[in-house]
Amino acid sequence: MAETDRLYRQDGTTIPGVAYDEGLRKYMLGVYNYMALGVAATAVVAMLFLTNQALMSLFLGPVRFLPFIGILAMGWFGPQMIFSSKSASTAHLAYWGYVALWGMLIGPVVAAFIGYGMAIEVAKAFFISASIFGSMSLYGYTTKKDLSGWSRFLMMAGIGLLVAIVINVVLSFFMDVSLMSFLISGAIVLFISALTAYETQMIKGLYAEGQAAMNERASIFGAFALYGSFASLFINILSMLGLARE
Repeated sequence: MAETDRLYRQDGTTIPGVAYDEGLRKYMLGVYNYMALGVAATAVVAMLFLTNQALMSLFLGPVRFLPFIGILAMGWFGPQMIFSSKSASTAHLAYWGYVALWGMLIGPVVAAFIGYGMAIEVAKAFFISASIFGSMSLYGYTTKKDLSGWSRFLMMAGIGLLVAIVINVVLSFFMDVSLMSFLISGAIVLFISALTAYETQMIKGLYAEGQAAMNERASIFGAFALYGSFASLFINILSMLGLARE
């Protein structure tokens, strides 16, 4: 969040003369294409877990917190890796490493849902997530309102939710936290919805006409940010659907 805020301040939220430029459209299409490939890769990882019971047991057991820790670390260092290096390969490494970590977190959960006969919940979660993400990203892309002012609120809300998640995990060892988990997931969905609009406008503002190398890294960063938002929406909506069914 701190890195995206810095990029927002550095590059602005709009670039005069390119709002409807063909280059901007191609740039944004590249962002969404990278993101879609990331989502597809996550689906492949989920299928891998579904067909390998030993692997699923491992990631639902002893090492289940490692992907989450890795995602937090990459969420902080990934944007810096993408922009501090002049190499597109480093940017790709950061993005696909991030996707792999999310796959290791989501894959076992999706496989468990399907294994327990709740494949319909997985499908519902995906389509609900896609609908929310699509509508909020479209708003962020088309709105004339400057969303950079949301930064401080989003940062504080993100920290608060992270603290709530940690407390909830600790309490889960001693008591039933189903209601608290449902409420936290709902709050995260609202937070990520707002974050998606903010990120989309910021990513649009990173476009630099005629700067192909910079735009390539910026599009990978955009996919990095939006993929994380979509994955967060999906896993929390899936959690809510699962808890509601219990």
